Amino acid sequence: MKFRDYLAGKAVVLLGFCIFAILWGVFAFFMGANAVLLWGSEGVFVFAVVLRYSIGYARARKRIKKLCAQRDGLDDKYLLGELVQKPTDATEREYYEVMRTVSAAAIGAVESARREKEEYCEYVEQWIHEIKTPLTACTLICDNGANAVKLKRELKRADNMTESILYYARLRAPERDTVIAKTSAQKIIGDAITSQRELLIAAKIGLETRGDFAVDTDGKAVGFIIKQLLINCAKYCRGCHVKIVAENGVITVEDDGAGIAPHELPRITARGYTGALGRQAGSTGMGLYIVAETCKRLNIELSVSSKQGVGTTFALDFNGVKRAPRET
Repeated sequence: MKFRDYLAGKAVVLLGFCIFAILWGVFAFFMGANAVLLWGSEGVFVFAVVLRYSIGYARARKRIKKLCAQRDGLDDKYLLGELVQKPTDATEREYYEVMRTVSAAAIGAVESARREKEEYCEYVEQWIHEIKTPLTACTLICDNGANAVKLKRELKRADNMTESILYYARLRAPERDTVIAKTSAQKIIGDAITSQRELLIAAKIGLETRGDFAVDTDGKAVGFIIKQLLINCAKYCRGCHVKIVAENGVITVEDDGAGIAPHELPRITARGYTGALGRQAGSTGMGLYIVAETCKRLNIELSVSSKQGVGTTFALDFNGVKRAPRET
């Protein structure tokens, strides 16, 4: 910052001082002050003004140099707002408090983005390790005569895992991938069951479906949700009976499996939470998290009830979504 730039910022105050000096000179002249007193007082006044602003400029320049040095020494420039010294001037203190608020918001946004990136990379790494299992199984099946049924089952597992990571990626920019259209709950359920037929048969899952309603929503995303619930049934409660009902704007998926422990139930949709059964099965704990986040994106209310030894029920309530009229 140059001295003239500093003075330019004080132009209004300096103009006031100039007017005061002129008025004082005129007043002193008409009052009969001698030349020494007149010009001496004017000189002292001008010297005082110059001295004041010279000292102010020196202080401001020193502060700016210190601030620039702190900036240059920081790897994360957004932290600079936390290092600025609190000013003594009342007006500057107001600006300071505003900038501190902005700085805190920036730090929060950066840390949130960094945490999200780390979580994303962590899940991708887990997914890479997990997908090796069905791919290795496919290789072994091919080496041992290529049983078509087993091969399809392992390929379906790999396909499900690929779809999961795609929906996880879409959570970062949902507006680009959401397609809202009138769709039938019965069709979504039917397509989801058909896509998981191999896994359900292998897990000896009995299925019962009934009911239907029409709704304006993203049919593919809802289908993904239903598929994830069916995959969990095949993974955690083999040989159970699953009943899927669509009525009154709600889809319920009920199984008669082992159920979920009461202390685990509130956390099953938390990111990375696996629970006792999940740890035994080597789960990443991401399936129900993605389901819950997808439900939020589509304004679907997700609720879960469970009783150990009796079973678990997931309910997808579409009544907060604009319902489409049924065709007659």
